[in-house]
Amino acid sequence: MSAHRAPPPWWYDAGREPPFVARLLSAIYGAAIRTRLALYRGGLLRRRRAGVPVLVVGNLVAGGSGKTPLVIALVERLRAAGWTPGVATRGYGRDDSATPLWVDAQTDPVRGGDEPVLIARRTGAPVRADRDRLAAARALVAEGCDIVVCDDGLQHYRLARDLEIEVLDAHRRHGNRRLLPAGPLREPVERAAACDFHVANAGDGDANVGFGEWPMRLLSGHALPLLGGRPQPLSSFAGQRVHAVAGIGDPERFFAMLRGLGIAVVPHAFADHHRFEADDFQFGSDLPVLMTEKDAVKCTAFVGDRHYSVPIRAELPEAFWIALLDRLPHRPGAPA
Repeated sequence: MSAHRAPPPWWYDAGREPPFVARLLSAIYGAAIRTRLALYRGGLLRRRRAGVPVLVVGNLVAGGSGKTPLVIALVERLRAAGWTPGVATRGYGRDDSATPLWVDAQTDPVRGGDEPVLIARRTGAPVRADRDRLAAARALVAEGCDIVVCDDGLQHYRLARDLEIEVLDAHRRHGNRRLLPAGPLREPVERAAACDFHVANAGDGDANVGFGEWPMRLLSGHALPLLGGRPQPLSSFAGQRVHAVAGIGDPERFFAMLRGLGIAVVPHAFADHHRFEADDFQFGSDLPVLMTEKDAVKCTAFVGDRHYSVPIRAELPEAFWIALLDRLPHRPGAPA
């Protein structure tokens, strides 16, 4: 069984000084990042366009922050507005990641990656997994997409973008505001100011959402049996003990959501993108098992009739969607 790897304690405790080696490596990493940024800003490295509007969703902080639910919500809202969206993604953790791949609802998550398969299943949109985000975006355009949502793409500057959306955890925020490995940041914290929108994942509340940030709530009301059958209201598990399984960036967020519904959680935290095996579910007691949807796509081959997936949907203020759509270029074929 693979345990969840918690971040170093100093990442989210400004009162703890990171070790000297971490601070030294952070300084070296920061110099490389700033040099790369300067080369793009100076035009020595070129950004290239995909031929259609590109929306990039990403974060400055290493680890999960709620990007996937937001990407799903974006695809659905763009489609409702008349666009034909596609999703460009790296497909973190997939086998043979050097080979580009079309991902659909039937793709094995080992080949396609757990998040791309989940996005494909939930949206039905074309999903292209490729380490080269520009090549992925152009492949989507060739398939008829007139807008591209780039998942986890803030640091991939070669692909020119029309809008950038930073997603951050409203509770953890930017941690100690230091660069890796002394802190959780992939880029200097001032990079956030260049993003067009800032979405704060507040879980089921609005705590710690800052000025100029849009609150995002992650909601779920039911559980889906993995072997098929009727959805069960999550309220039906209230007062019961359940095994809760989460292999995501912050498993505690999932556990807290279930506890907030009155469910007695026996937590089982795994590393983000963990590749599950049957032995991972040998818990020693025959309780219902609730797991995140991202984990469930990898587990259908060895689960039983007491295993459930808990789908999550992102809810944002309607004013966010109005502001976002207002910033997009005029859609081809739409009435003037």
